[in-house]
Amino acid sequence: MSRPQKRHRSHSDTLINTRQALLEAVLELISRDKSFDAISLREVTREVGITPGAFYRHFPDMNTLGLELVTSSFSTLRAMLITVRANPLPKELIIRRSVETFITYVRAHRRQFQFIARETFGGVACVRDAINDEFKQLEAELARDLGRIVANENWSEADLRMLANLMIRSMIQIVNQQLMARPRGEDDAELINLAEKQLRLIALGASLWQSSESSALADNNITGEH
Repeated sequence: MSRPQKRHRSHSDTLINTRQALLEAVLELISRDKSFDAISLREVTREVGITPGAFYRHFPDMNTLGLELVTSSFSTLRAMLITVRANPLPKELIIRRSVETFITYVRAHRRQFQFIARETFGGVACVRDAINDEFKQLEAELARDLGRIVANENWSEADLRMLANLMIRSMIQIVNQQLMARPRGEDDAELINLAEKQLRLIALGASLWQSSESSALADNNITGEH
């Protein structure tokens, strides 16, 4: 019987695979209840099976690796949520589909979400700032889409950003407190229903909201101020 032939990888393939292995190694170490600032370069390279010197072919330092983890952790989620809201769905289904997408994403990328949740208030300033910037981007994208859904002249841009922030923080709280503690593969229908109810409650309150800018304008009109 002939031996199976080895697949020979190019140098570029090897570099890409090793770079990804370094990212995965950090996620694995974080899943063992370690914070990013407590992980050493030697620990990461030991996990991958390369020398510390080989690390520098891929990243100049650990902080740069952490920043790439932030970008990769958010990029797929943002694209998925934008796609959901861009689809021609009835308004009453947009919240449901967004919740399902978010829960499904976290299930499939559990370690990435653990990294984000832990490092949002972590000790490495550049990583923490990058996470906050990504949340602001999520907030801005959701606010823009909410502006099309609400279609209410009483809503200012600041109001829309505030509503988006409330919705995003609500989902993150649910995931942190409940989803992450549930065994993998457990039915999440109950959790999806809970998250959907919370977002609908926020949306209900939003439907009665009077923009502070609109209120000030109305007051000026009543008093004759310009």
